[in-house]
Amino acid sequence: MSGILDRFFKLRESGTSVRTEFVGGATTFMTMSYIIFVQPAILSQTGMDRGAVMAATCIASAVATLLMGLLANYPIAQAPAMGHNVFFAVIVCGVMGYSWQAALGAIFIIGIVQIILTAVGFYDKLVAAVPDGLKHAIAVGIGLLIALIGLEYGGIVVPSPGTYIGLGDLTSMPVLLVLFGVALTSILMVVRVPGAILLGILATALLGIPLGIVKYAGIVAAPPSLAPTFFKLDIGGAFQTGFFTVLFVFFFLDMFDCVGTLIGVSSSAGFLKDGKLPRANRAILADAIGTVEGTLLGTSTVSSYIESATGIAAGARTGLANVFTALFFVAALFFSPLASMISGEVKSGDLVLRPVIAPALLLVGYLMMRSVRLIDWDDLSEAIPAFLAIVLMPLTQSITEGIAFGFISYAVLKLVSGRGRRVHWLVYLFSALFILRYFLK
Repeated sequence: MSGILDRFFKLRESGTSVRTEFVGGATTFMTMSYIIFVQPAILSQTGMDRGAVMAATCIASAVATLLMGLLANYPIAQAPAMGHNVFFAVIVCGVMGYSWQAALGAIFIIGIVQIILTAVGFYDKLVAAVPDGLKHAIAVGIGLLIALIGLEYGGIVVPSPGTYIGLGDLTSMPVLLVLFGVALTSILMVVRVPGAILLGILATALLGIPLGIVKYAGIVAAPPSLAPTFFKLDIGGAFQTGFFTVLFVFFFLDMFDCVGTLIGVSSSAGFLKDGKLPRANRAILADAIGTVEGTLLGTSTVSSYIESATGIAAGARTGLANVFTALFFVAALFFSPLASMISGEVKSGDLVLRPVIAPALLLVGYLMMRSVRLIDWDDLSEAIPAFLAIVLMPLTQSITEGIAFGFISYAVLKLVSGRGRRVHWLVYLFSALFILRYFLK
């Protein structure tokens, strides 16, 4: 069996093993398993059944993650995208008055468009068109975004009037648990213990139980029924007032969140070859198929997850890690209480924290920051767009916004410096579309 896995996933060629890929896949699942519980909470605001959304989320994530591993051989997991689900529930179904069935129909159309675009090789061209400096900047920006999320989940930084962000209460028990997790995981990483991040997560969870921070809720639970949302999308109902706005926003968010995550995570992992991502079209195809099957099951846009960087930091280098992550998503249908212990929320005053996974996210931010040294800081037409992309991602908490500012400033500065002809035409096209998107808001 190990020989078959080695040949299919090119384990030895990638400098990894079945054990390492298992640890990487488990680490990725643990840091993104919160979506199993967050997604139903958000989509239920539209009238969708919570249990059905949870089941749809687990199955859609498992299928899309498995496809990414088998088609593209990358350890980049897929699940319903945060941000997209809020836009789905609050804006499309709330403000614009779409039914959740019609909103799913609109996302289904977007998924089909993406599949067509992969068939013509569009995404390979788009990834290749992104300048190298921006590729590295996207990796750094995503790293800072992940770190900020970790700091927020851990209560180390909190909202602060006047300064936006301030230091949290470092003496509160949940924050002390997070600091323990950061210290332990850092020590394990420094002494090069295999699976340091996964061990840090498990140790933090175990310590949290006697402290009363992690709530023991059992091990096994019956999976909920998928029937209330299964094949309930309404494609015809998507064609109503605001259809093109909904389509444009969903498409842009999905395309650049996915492409940005692929570039950023791949850059930090060393997957890019001469500035290009091998099998980029296959990776986007897995994303697009995941989106389509997600709408059929009953969940919003499926996309690549930045938390995959935690699995890569734990050693994952091939799609075999995704096979294990997918199996964990399937198991979550039956072991949801156990998964909720790892990704569970904790109330601390007015804050909602996720102390078990916070240390891992914070330290992965450091690992992705290392790409900053590859940016040409002496060429201002390269450095300023890279800086804007880096700083906007964490401050807006959006990969897409960072890419938008990076693209627009890159196009403008190359034009005024007389080097506009060296820029790929797709950079100009998407710079114009990004500007148009801001005016359409």
